[in-house]
Amino acid sequence: MPVKDSQDADRSFFEAVSELAYCNPFSPERIRLERLALGDDFREGEPAWSLRLEDPAGPLLNGEAIAERVRALLPGRRDRITAGRRTSKELRLYEDAVLYSLYYFYSRKIFRDPDEPARADGPEVNWGCYADFSRDWRRWFDGRVDGADGPEHVFAIFYQMRRAFFAIYRNIIGGSPAAARLRAAVWQSIFTHDMRRYRRSLHRRMGDFSTLITGPSGTGKELVARAIALSRYIPFDVRKSAFRDQPEDAFHALNLAALSPTLIESELFGHRRGSFTGADRDRKGWLEICPEHGTVFLDEIGELDPAIQVKLLRVIQTRRFQRVGETTDREFQGKIIAATNRDLTRAMESGGFRPDFYYRLCSDLIETGSLADQLRESPETLRQLVRFMARRVTGEDDEEVAAEAERWIEANLGGDYAWPGNYRELEQCLRNILVRGEYRAPHRPSGKGFEQVLGEFKAGALSADEALRAYCTLVYSQTGSYAETARRLDLDHRTVKSKLDKSLLAELD
Repeated sequence: MPVKDSQDADRSFFEAVSELAYCNPFSPERIRLERLALGDDFREGEPAWSLRLEDPAGPLLNGEAIAERVRALLPGRRDRITAGRRTSKELRLYEDAVLYSLYYFYSRKIFRDPDEPARADGPEVNWGCYADFSRDWRRWFDGRVDGADGPEHVFAIFYQMRRAFFAIYRNIIGGSPAAARLRAAVWQSIFTHDMRRYRRSLHRRMGDFSTLITGPSGTGKELVARAIALSRYIPFDVRKSAFRDQPEDAFHALNLAALSPTLIESELFGHRRGSFTGADRDRKGWLEICPEHGTVFLDEIGELDPAIQVKLLRVIQTRRFQRVGETTDREFQGKIIAATNRDLTRAMESGGFRPDFYYRLCSDLIETGSLADQLRESPETLRQLVRFMARRVTGEDDEEVAAEAERWIEANLGGDYAWPGNYRELEQCLRNILVRGEYRAPHRPSGKGFEQVLGEFKAGALSADEALRAYCTLVYSQTGSYAETARRLDLDHRTVKSKLDKSLLAELD
């Protein structure tokens, strides 16, 4: 190949690597860029990066092949830059290639695959590899890197990327386009769509962005929240040769539907001794306990009492709060993630959810799709999910149990079963088959509309319980909120939730 053609090919390669260094690894763009960088050496694989039990380490071969080629070409690029033959673009391509190479070389030392055996010299014991990382950094950059954060900041970014990859890859399962879109969306929630800007400045500010996760029950909203929370940026302290926080200790979850408003206030904000009956001592709430790089997860946010919505609105807006019974302001340092399976638009229209609170929560939106949606796009995903769940439930006997469950589902539920309980129902189906050899699925919707229910009511054909179910469902269809329905009917919100007729609700929607 002539020298000019060789230089042009190298330039095209480095341009692809430059984009790959900041690319969302779960997006189709990654595959396009890897193919562009490797040409005929690209190894075809799955269209989406998803966990496969037969290949738990993931399809990393293309990335490692690119990194090897980068390391072979970098000395020549460094010589050109050192000799002064550089433009701002040439310098950027060089810097990005070094970052890409360093990530692949150090990523497994920084954070091992959770399924790999523990190593005596692993990062759980110390971060001794930082000295080697810093030495390589100085070797390649000699102080000419763009940005003043230095190697300790990039080391922290690499640690975050590695944690985020496994948190997403191992918890959001399925080879369907819907699952691939969700994995890409979660990565974007952590690093934004512009990772260059994130590396420069936004890593310090992501706690200011609340995340709202919506989707049907049983679709993994808490898994998504946990993946985001455990993947937050944590600074590296060079003097102590350690990270400042442990990500595993920084996720605080609260199910709002399971608690009364008084208990929710106490759990979130804390309280002063004597502020209410039973408050026999001062107590810190989750907002106060949460560290700077931690997360408070509020599940079932659609059920939150309007009065507490106002208090949380202030927390998100000002980062300040007060314990129950106190007037002293305290600072919330972490991030808030909320989740709901409710239609918040309808709840706002009915007055059960404050619009100003919603518009503070929704700076980052993620929607989890139903299991039926994923299987509609990719029916073969059911087998993958059953095998994954079987391994989690039974360990070594997963293959036999998975095969038994697949046969039973095919023979008794068929391929068009809607899985109204989503992934949670699928796992319980597997457990039922493991214990009893069968699964009693919920009844399919009867299609009985409200007019028929009203006729039965007029005819006196409904029991008291059936009448209460119908009325709770009617009011809930108007409010979209358990709390507001309970207020209107003078019932406990848990009673409303237990009486809701989902088949009738579908007719009323």
